[in-house]
Amino acid sequence: MSDNSLTNSAPQFGTAEYPTKPGEQVCKSCRQQITGSYYRINGMMACASCKEKVERGRPKDSHSAFVRGMLFGVGGAIIGLILYSTFAIVTGLVIGFVSLAVGYIVGKAILMGSRGIGGRRYQIAAVLLTYVAVSMAAIPIGISQAIKQGRINTPAREQQSSTDSGSPAANTLAPTGEDSSAKPKVGLGGLLMTLAFLGIASPFLELGSGAQGLIGLVILFVGVQIAWKLTAGPRMEILGPFPVAAASMGQPGTS
Repeated sequence: MSDNSLTNSAPQFGTAEYPTKPGEQVCKSCRQQITGSYYRINGMMACASCKEKVERGRPKDSHSAFVRGMLFGVGGAIIGLILYSTFAIVTGLVIGFVSLAVGYIVGKAILMGSRGIGGRRYQIAAVLLTYVAVSMAAIPIGISQAIKQGRINTPAREQQSSTDSGSPAANTLAPTGEDSSAKPKVGLGGLLMTLAFLGIASPFLELGSGAQGLIGLVILFVGVQIAWKLTAGPRMEILGPFPVAAASMGQPGTS
């Protein structure tokens, strides 16, 4: 058996490789002569024994594997959100290309948690987590920008404003005959829901800024595609059996 085949319990068929000489029917894993019939695993010729080993060695999807993948994926999404927002806050630049890194982090995290198992439900989860991580990063970025521009009062400013409220200038700015305490107050739950909605919708709300918003949405789509492809799982295409005589003519047949 080849050195590559000894590294794992199952035979490895990474790239397509075909016989170079007519009539040469050799398993590309165990290097044994094939008689009777053969299989194609990812385009490579394989004997029945190696084909059975590959099928037995395939990672099996399970509920526990999916839960681990989701836990790791959520962790990856949080890391991606922090990375995206921190970069924008520190540099003052909101660069959509960071979403590509977020998609990669989320996809790799899910695969790490599932131990290499992928599939459609892993892909859907990776897409959602990537989108949420990138879109929700708009919340800390927006809050930071508002503080810098003075649109949000810090505790020190609030204390100063309350101290100055008794001055003639402050009384002049306040509406006459109105009590500030009469204004409706938004609860914490409502505020969090509003922020969450604005965050989720932020990639589409940015379309109002013109070409920059459109470019950011396209880049986000590419980042989502990265997460989708990473969590597709290992490609394993098994075809056959084919009669050995067909291999010598270069045309796989059917039994």
